[in-house]
Amino acid sequence: MLDLSREGMKDAQAWVEAGVELPGFARDEMLRATRESPIWVHFGAGNIFRGFMAALQQTLLNAQQTKSGIVAVEGFDWEIVDRIYRPYDNLSLLAIMNKDGTLEKKVVGSISEGLVGDPGRANDWARLEEIFRKPSLQMASFTITEKGYSLKQISGEYLADVAQDMLLGPKQPQHMIGKVAALAYARYQNGALPIAFVSMDNCSHNGEKLQSAVKTMVDKWIENGLVEKGFLAYLNDPSKVTFPWTMIDKITPRPSETIRTALLSAGFAGMEILRTGKNTFIAPFVNAEGPQYLIIEDDFPNGRPPLELAGVFFTDRLTVEKTEKMKVCTCLNPLHTALAVFGCLLGFDLIAAEMRDRDLKKLVEGIGYAEGLPVVVHPGLLDPGDFLREVIEERLPNPYIPDTPQRIATDTSQKVGIRFGETIKAYINGEVLEPASLTYIPLVIAGWCRYLLGVDDRGRDMTLSPDPLLEPLRSFLSGVHLGEPESVGECLRPILTNEGIFGLNLYEAGLGEKIEGYFREMVSGENAVRRTLEKYLA
Repeated sequence: MLDLSREGMKDAQAWVEAGVELPGFARDEMLRATRESPIWVHFGAGNIFRGFMAALQQTLLNAQQTKSGIVAVEGFDWEIVDRIYRPYDNLSLLAIMNKDGTLEKKVVGSISEGLVGDPGRANDWARLEEIFRKPSLQMASFTITEKGYSLKQISGEYLADVAQDMLLGPKQPQHMIGKVAALAYARYQNGALPIAFVSMDNCSHNGEKLQSAVKTMVDKWIENGLVEKGFLAYLNDPSKVTFPWTMIDKITPRPSETIRTALLSAGFAGMEILRTGKNTFIAPFVNAEGPQYLIIEDDFPNGRPPLELAGVFFTDRLTVEKTEKMKVCTCLNPLHTALAVFGCLLGFDLIAAEMRDRDLKKLVEGIGYAEGLPVVVHPGLLDPGDFLREVIEERLPNPYIPDTPQRIATDTSQKVGIRFGETIKAYINGEVLEPASLTYIPLVIAGWCRYLLGVDDRGRDMTLSPDPLLEPLRSFLSGVHLGEPESVGECLRPILTNEGIFGLNLYEAGLGEKIEGYFREMVSGENAVRRTLEKYLA
């Protein structure tokens, strides 16, 4: 049996015979170099990091373009470190699922340490502070999801742990942004050393969101007399600290039982899939698609790894913004959200299966080709039409990608403003197109509201995916009953007017009444969601 561990990899021939690519560098030397002179720390130790960023750094290590690995930090779900990183010596097995059914397998060994990013783990936190005091550190990157940058509740009040961090300062931070600010403060105190904080999360203006959140925290610390004003000046000095924008794209689903079975058949041991107490699905392996894109604003005051040699694009902020808008607002993410919402309602458990459904395929084609491409700005690096065709014809239909609508539906309230609101704004601000001409995007928004009822299209109770606004949103719909469209009344107005969710008031955009109409049709009875799609996609 193949054992994913430092000791287990010593029998290199057995791994080669099993068709597994091993790290092509001296891992002990990498561990020593990273311990002494770390250059890259990453917050958010989940699947996308292990299957993408860690693999990029391994490419550089294999080519002898760097000596250092990545320090992985998990500040939310400690079980990831305790049950996946440390028992497997910080190694991962990457399984790339090609559309022809073949499975590429490689051991990713570029992660030097897995740390719990919390003062409650004193040794790990002390190590993190040590790392942030090192002059060698070039960047701290993040995949903590969109909600990781949010400091406030839907009411506008600060989250409880954020409010506590603002009062108590950098000594015992609890919220992720408080922790980042505290570690930046340690770096400031050790000579105001330069660093780039690089959000690699799948959201619009991600660097700006990270920068705003950190500065908001620090402003409160200064106001409360907890840190000196010089710390904020340090964060505002682009020769010292930057927050580059990025665009990231790689589908990395939850670990699949199908892939686990294939790995067990190939002779691997210990491939159990875990569900943590915080509802993270993780395993010693990461299953992912092959296509991947990472575009980064080239603004690193202390230097950076030469990731362009691993396929990363480095460019200016405007180009990053254009590629991000193309992907997040037009050519991929809106399609994913549409499939998530209607996939859950219609009983699908695979995104690829939805792409074989006539109505759903036509829906995503309409969102992308008919409503998205007319307002997309060509980014230069990637062609929007080609990118969209790859998504619709190759990536989403890949039957070997075990991605589920239920996973994609997670945190939808944090996504709809970017994935649909930006396109609606482009129609409002354009000289030729009018928001009233939109059909597919309003259908998805109505479908999301219908999803929030927690009842599928056949009238059965449906488990909703986690979302920080789930309960307050559902409370607005408490009086709506399937089969009683007259019960809708004004229930959608608090949702559709919420600029914090959509980035604009959908009634003022001329779409509120249209969405209400679609919603009433979708709650008119069992199978009404399907009938509504058939009606408007005919």
